[in-house]
Amino acid sequence: MTAAESGELAGRPLPAGETMRVRPVLVQVPASRDPDEAVTALYAAHYRSLVRLAALLVRDTATAEEVVQDSFVAMHRRWRLLRENEKALAYLRRSVVNRSRSVLRHRAVVERNAPKPAPDMPSAEHGAIVLLERSAVVAALRTLSPRQREAVVLRYYGDMSEAQVAAVMAISPGAVKTHTARAMAVLRSVLEDEA
Repeated sequence: MTAAESGELAGRPLPAGETMRVRPVLVQVPASRDPDEAVTALYAAHYRSLVRLAALLVRDTATAEEVVQDSFVAMHRRWRLLRENEKALAYLRRSVVNRSRSVLRHRAVVERNAPKPAPDMPSAEHGAIVLLERSAVVAALRTLSPRQREAVVLRYYGDMSEAQVAAVMAISPGAVKTHTARAMAVLRSVLEDEA
């Protein structure tokens, strides 16, 4: 498409079904073997299209820009080894595709080896508070008489009914109620004094 044709099309929409073909800009790579000149010319002409190519591959514009920049730096370092200057663009495209593949492989490895989040668990602070409370309760249990301690532990820690506790302790259910009530009163006063 000539400049006159593109100027004519710029002001009006294309008819349905017609597509606008854009010819790629071909840059004459300087015949000199100076890498600065040659890479600068290639950069000016092809940077955007190479970034678009990489962005389609890696699905991230910032990473695509890094891939293209790295490809240009690599080309600049190896410019004198390039036998045919005309193949520089092909070299750049191949480099962008290879580096994009490397990025995708790296992402896959990182995702595969990323630590899995712990299931909904209480925080460390919660665990520390529970330990402190538990140790305070255990210390308070030590102040009880052996029968009171047995009644409370069997009833609340063992989650037994009063009848079951009575059977285990070989006492009446009424005695279990008495031991449990007295033990709870002692525990309440000891724990309130600590708080």
